[in-house]
Amino acid sequence: MSAPAEADREEAGGIRTALAGLTTRGRSFLAAGIAAVICAYILGQADLRRVGLLLAVLPLICATVLYRTRYRVAGSRRLSPARVPAGSEARVHLRMDNVSRLPTGLLMLQDRVPYVLGPRPRFVLDRVEPGGRREVSYRVRSDLRGRYPLGPLQLRLTDPFGMCELTRAFSTFDTLTVVPRVEPLPPIRIGGEAKGYGDGRQRSLALAGEDDVIPRGYRHGDDLRRVHWRSTARYGELMVRREEQPQRARCTVLLDTRGGAYEGAGPDSAFEWAVSGAASVLVHMLERGFSVRLLTDTGSSVPGEGADGFAGFGQESAEAAGLLMDTLAVIDHSDGTGLSRAYDVLRGGNEGLLVAFLGDLDEEQTTTAAKMRQRSGGAVAFVLDPDTWVREPTDVPAPGNAHEERLRMLREAGWTAVGVERGASVAELWRQADRERTGLAALGGEAR
Repeated sequence: MSAPAEADREEAGGIRTALAGLTTRGRSFLAAGIAAVICAYILGQADLRRVGLLLAVLPLICATVLYRTRYRVAGSRRLSPARVPAGSEARVHLRMDNVSRLPTGLLMLQDRVPYVLGPRPRFVLDRVEPGGRREVSYRVRSDLRGRYPLGPLQLRLTDPFGMCELTRAFSTFDTLTVVPRVEPLPPIRIGGEAKGYGDGRQRSLALAGEDDVIPRGYRHGDDLRRVHWRSTARYGELMVRREEQPQRARCTVLLDTRGGAYEGAGPDSAFEWAVSGAASVLVHMLERGFSVRLLTDTGSSVPGEGADGFAGFGQESAEAAGLLMDTLAVIDHSDGTGLSRAYDVLRGGNEGLLVAFLGDLDEEQTTTAAKMRQRSGGAVAFVLDPDTWVREPTDVPAPGNAHEERLRMLREAGWTAVGVERGASVAELWRQADRERTGLAALGGEAR
């Protein structure tokens, strides 16, 4: 008994869906036909009754046929690219394939996109022949980083007379990732990078004994004098001595995400500048062969990174940069009020070069940040000046220049501290940090 009841309910629901899809034209024809039939019975006009029945039945037939029509249409979506910097455009390609043996009617295609990416795209597709396909595309753009869902794709079917429209949706959707802007940085020498790869290299020699050598496969460009013949004869392929093992330099980028440390919101806010600066340094260090790690004030880092952070060359470096950019795309303000958790993580070992992007600091947080310098080979801090980033000027001026005092405390602790004003360029501040570090090194040499 339950199966027929469910079938009846589905049939009744299908009839209601078909009638609900009647357009204004279809409803007008239906109303005019019913009115004509009533008048025909009252006036006794058989011809008028036949005309009324035709007007009333035509939209019902169109709705029934359209609802019963089972178009076998396959839809797909492709993003180019799937990861795009903020402020840049991405193109979305839509493809419709008619996999049935019957031609389709007029199709109206609509894709659902968040309002941040622009207006909802709509397309009208003509009759698609059996086995045919149609391809359309549209552009999306966002000034705000984040992850935005695209879809599901909706297909609106209509009959040739325009009496009825039905909407059918696909179940799949895609995600567009808008990452922070990355500014190319000049290759400079900053203190603390003299270990491993980079401008300075420090290599640890392996055991060079004939029996203790660790061979590896020959690579194009290896010196033939390093060929290890005994291993070559053993493995049946050309092997070379691994006489030196590179020790990769490390770089930790600290991003201050405290909500109370930044003023304003939007793509031109102080926090967005800090996120973009952190992304620029991470990509720059990865390209130079550093092992990089992203750390926030909460003490958390990017999931999936190794103990020494992300490293690699070529494809591995590109994948690491993509994972870091995906993390920065959705990073937001934290509820923390201090930098103590990040300090606990940093004091666990030598972090190599430490680059920090800090918001507004009070005296306590400045003291905590100053202690971080002790566990790093070099430390550079970009401290945002709250007076230049605040959107509404304060009526009462702050006593003294607290920002300059914070920079002085960091410099006395060994940091290369640079103040960041509104609209500053990351590349220019990167050069300024190198100039200040070079000046301090020269003064230190004269003092010695």
